[in-house]
Amino acid sequence: MAYDKFEVLTSTAYPLPIENVDTDQIIPARFLKATERVDFDINFFRDWRFNADGTPKADFPLNQEKYAGSKILVGGRNFGSGSSREHAAWSVYDFGLRCVISSEFADIFKNNCLNVGVLPVQVSAEFADKLFAAIEADPKTEIKVDLPNQTVTLLATGESESFDINLYKKDNMLNGFDDIDYLKNIEGEITEFASKRPF
Repeated sequence: MAYDKFEVLTSTAYPLPIENVDTDQIIPARFLKATERVDFDINFFRDWRFNADGTPKADFPLNQEKYAGSKILVGGRNFGSGSSREHAAWSVYDFGLRCVISSEFADIFKNNCLNVGVLPVQVSAEFADKLFAAIEADPKTEIKVDLPNQTVTLLATGESESFDINLYKKDNMLNGFDDIDYLKNIEGEITEFASKRPF
């Protein structure tokens, strides 16, 4: 499926300064039985967001009104570790997030995010700490993520850091493509190439 194009995102952020957040916390295994992609937003961090009776946990950042509407999540080191379930990336997107910032990502989770329209931005541990401190001081502080220039900026101070991204994935994000969309976009080139083959 096609996703919204990602160019420059300026948003407040949810802070989650917890290390080694694994995919079973992001989307618990009991919610992987669905045959359709529904309710992944509701079950995003289900056990951390809700009590056993279904009531929201008031102290969890994703439930706090002061962060409501944020499109960015700033996570602790080694975000997305554990199993390779693609559902974890789906739940991030379906919750309304377009970017996750961390000082370290699990590789499979990082790639799954890129495949579903979520930009994983890896920064230094020092810069991540500055983001957490700024958000704690002012929940309405904004972060600017510039994909064309591959920079992330804390607007309150102007401090900025660059990040790396695979060029193919960058192009797909800029165009709102998944892998199938990319192939469909170059269908004419593929057809022309195939027509010149001697077999």
